[in-house]
Amino acid sequence: MKARFAALVGSSLAIGPALAQNMNAEAAQRFVTGKLFAFRCVDGSGGSGRIYADGSVIGKIQSNGLQPERPVWLPPGTLRVKGNLVCASLKGLSFEPCFNLTRTGERSFRGSVNGMDLIAFCDFTR
Repeated sequence: MKARFAALVGSSLAIGPALAQNMNAEAAQRFVTGKLFAFRCVDGSGGSGRIYADGSVIGKIQSNGLQPERPVWLPPGTLRVKGNLVCASLKGLSFEPCFNLTRTGERSFRGSVNGMDLIAFCDFTR
C-alpha cells in the first residue's frame, strides 16, 4: 500500500498537452513541496496528499476507486532526488522506483514510473 501511494505521489501534479514540459527533480521539488494535490491514476486509484521538504508524505488513498479512502503517512526520506528523477525508498520493496514528472498546467502535473510512462501514471492537480 505504501509503495503504491509513493508511486502515485512520486510519479514521482491542466491547461493542455501543448504546455506539457518535463520537470527535472529540482523544478519538481519547487512545484510540489508543501502543496496539497489530488490525484487520479490510470488504474482508477486516487486520493490526495502533501509532500514535504524532508521527503515525507501525508495523505489519503483510495485503491482502484472502489475501496474506502485510507490515511497514509510515509516517513522523512521516502522521496528523494536521484539525478533528474524523484525516487521512492520503501521498506520491503526490492527496488527503488523512480518517476518522470511532466508539468501539464499551472497547477497540475503527471507523474509516471520511469520507463513505463504510457501505462503507469497518475495525474495530479492542486
